[in-house]
Amino acid sequence: MSLLLPLVGPTNTYGPESAASIITILKVKLKDQHLTCEFTEQRTHDAPPRAFALTCAEHVHPDLTHRLTRLVPHLCLLTEQLTEGPDYWPDESEELPALFEGFKVTGFSMGRGQGGVTLTGQRELTGGRVLNLTMPYQSFDDEQGSYPYGPLLETELLEALTEVEAALRGKCTDYRQLDLFEQPVAQLGGAQ
Repeated sequence: MSLLLPLVGPTNTYGPESAASIITILKVKLKDQHLTCEFTEQRTHDAPPRAFALTCAEHVHPDLTHRLTRLVPHLCLLTEQLTEGPDYWPDESEELPALFEGFKVTGFSMGRGQGGVTLTGQRELTGGRVLNLTMPYQSFDDEQGSYPYGPLLETELLEALTEVEAALRGKCTDYRQLDLFEQPVAQLGGAQ
């Protein structure tokens, strides 16, 4: 990722007056805490977009995984896995209710002009098997109003897109792997 950061990173290296490049997220996938993303990047509004596909070696920041969990209720409704009840929608501060246990959003694809989305996810079945779920495309400009929570879905998705862009610009989990042969200090000075 170090070769991409000077072009896509928080500040452009093409002059002191240049701002951050413009990123348009097209497709996102999260597997084993690693982000794979297809996106376009423009240095300025007038520059032609350049297409990239990137898999991050670092683990994603917990903020991104939290944002994806906020999409789970929409995936469940739009794939007809669950029906809405009185405690279906969690407020912003709480975790998802227990009825969403076993469900997760693993990615999404943006529609043309980011005017809609297709969510993908999984449901863990009894016995440990996994059911892959793909939601039908949901337009944000749905004039028939077939999905009453379209504006909420769009808001949650914009927050997820913000976290994906932050990940592309270097926001990830800080971790340090210990040396394989390093021994704890307490064992070195022990009695023999």
